[in-house]
Formats: sequence, structure tokens, C-alpha cells
Amino acid sequence: MSAVSDRLPTFPWDKLEPYKATAAAYPGGIVDLSVGTPVDPVPDLIQKALVAAADSPGYPTVWGTVGLRDAITGWLERRLGARDVTHHHVLPIVGSKELVAWLPTQLGLGPGDRVAYPRLAYPTYEVGARLARADHEVYDDPTALDPAGLKLLWLNSPSNPTGRVLSKAELTRIVAWARSHGILIFSDECYLELGWEADPVSVLHPDVNGGSYEGIVAVHSLSKRSNLAGYRAAFLAGDPDVLGPLLQIRKHGGMMTAAPTQAAVVAALGDDAHVQEQRARYAARRTALRDALVAHGFRIEHSEASLYLWATRGESCWTTVAHLADLGILVAPGDFYGSAGDHHIRVAFTATDERVATAVERLSRA
Repeated sequence: MSAVSDRLPTFPWDKLEPYKATAAAYPGGIVDLSVGTPVDPVPDLIQKALVAAADSPGYPTVWGTVGLRDAITGWLERRLGARDVTHHHVLPIVGSKELVAWLPTQLGLGPGDRVAYPRLAYPTYEVGARLARADHEVYDDPTALDPAGLKLLWLNSPSNPTGRVLSKAELTRIVAWARSHGILIFSDECYLELGWEADPVSVLHPDVNGGSYEGIVAVHSLSKRSNLAGYRAAFLAGDPDVLGPLLQIRKHGGMMTAAPTQAAVVAALGDDAHVQEQRARYAARRTALRDALVAHGFRIEHSEASLYLWATRGESCWTTVAHLADLGILVAPGDFYGSAGDHHIRVAFTATDERVATAVERLSRA
């Protein structure tokens, strides 16, 4: 047990506990903008689908029901512009985080194999490499990496934490480079439906991949778009030659999406109205927080998509975290996502309207 845990970095969120206590002691209570967890209700049609499938005494399958695979392929074509997607191009997963953490292991990577991810990135990309004992490194431009031994290249657009979006031209160039060197791309696109000042594009779009899914897999989640973080609902889409072996491995591991959750995903992917309603909520919160932060002396960088504002006052991120905690506001320090973020903070706009309004009021009078 210790041999495995010793491979991992300190869980970053534990470092926030003293600042959380400070913020919680503020009159009126804490405004927690540190984690991008949904707080709005699960849409009614999704809840009804879950309840209708509650009598599910048998084991679900790892590959999911035919209805689930139909829903995923239909959404990929309707929403992402993907073409000629079959059931062999998709694979349900039990939330995207478990996939990110265990993918290098499931791909059979190990010592001497290299995993690369953006310089500012979700910490679990590194965790996955460490669990597999693979080498890991960060990049600014992946095409500047040494391709020798590079087995897995993570893309993340829209980015967590920065909200940066890779353009269609950038994605096309990266996909072509990776293919020329036989490097597998996994593109984390969990925030793709949350573009604000940009229209994010998937690696599954034919303009990016030339009509072929060879060597590319996209990761998608329903946690943010449909408020289903508690359901653990996500899926992969892309190269069947990658997903086929992963399916067999995950069968042996019993990595099954619960049957009621599968039914809920079918309902969620078949309805675009609730996504637009949720986008409107987030857009209003984003505007309110952005304006308040700028007026308070922050500079907002990137942030053209996702559920976060990437902000700085040109000081240590921990100084900023402490300053905001003294106002009863908790945010994430930028160095959670890499040393390049040590002068930034990540501000989530997933809190309730009331809490966002409270944060705005506190910022305005400080």
C-alpha cells in the first residue's frame, strides 16, 4: 500500500484547509469558489429517467446498453460534427477522473514510457503517469517535445484551469504531428459545451482529423453540462483500435457504469434545452464575478471557456488566496495546476446565485 501511495504527490486540496477555516469564520459564511462542483438541480427529465431505471437488479455491461451507445454516437454527430461514428467508436466510463488516473496503467505503460500534458493542467494527468510508473513531463507546445518514447499525449481544450481553447488550426497541427510519430492522443474535452468567448472544437471533427479517428480519443463528461457530477457519467470516443482493448481490460476490472446512470445519460444526451438553461446560469455568474474581480484589481487571462476565471494580481497565489479568505471567499491557488500558475488563482463560478452575489458584494466594498 505505501509503495503505491508514495508514488503520489501530496493531495493539493488538503493545503487549503486553513484558508477554508478563515473564510468560513467570516460573517455570513464562506463563499466557496475553489472547486468546480455543480450546485444546481439535476434536470427533471434526467431524474425521471434515473428513477424509471431504478429496478435494475442485474449487472450492467461495461460497454453499456445499445440505447446508451446510440445516444452517445448521435450526440457526437449532432453536437461535435463527428462523422461515421459507430458503437465501436465509443466506450462509457465511470466518470472521467477514474479514466484519467488509470489510463496509463490500462494502456500498459510503465518505466521508460513518457506521458505528456500541458504545463498548466489538471493534477490527475500526473497522478495517472505516477501510478503506472511512467515518466511524465509538461509542455507549452506538444510538437516541441522529443517524440522518442512518448506514448501518451494529453490535450485539454477548453483548459482546466486556464479556460484556454485550442483553435482548429492548432488541433489539426498537433494531430498531424502526433500521427507522424505514432503518438496516441487523448483529448480531454469535458468543458467543450461551455465556450464563452470561443467556440471549442473537438479532435473528432473531420476538419481536425481528416475524417479518420486513427490515434485519437476524446474524453467527455456529463458532470458540468448536465449537473451530473454525482452520477459519475462520462464516455470516450475515437479510435476503435484503442477502445476495443480498453473495453476488454475494463470488463476484467468490472468498471461498469450503473444501469440507472446509463438510462439517465441517454436522457441527458438527447436533450439540448437543459444544457442551454444551465449555460445561461453560468454565463450570468461568470459576468458578475469577472466584473467584480477586475474592479478589485485582478487581471483575467484566457478564460474564454470552461467554468473558471484564471486571475492574477501579480503576486504569489497564496498571498491572493489569503487575501480572499479574509473576505470569506475561497479560491484555488494556481500552483495546484503546475508551478507556472504560482501567481494566479482559479475562481469557479459554480456557486449558487446567492453565494456569487455575496462574493461580488464583498469584493466591491473591500
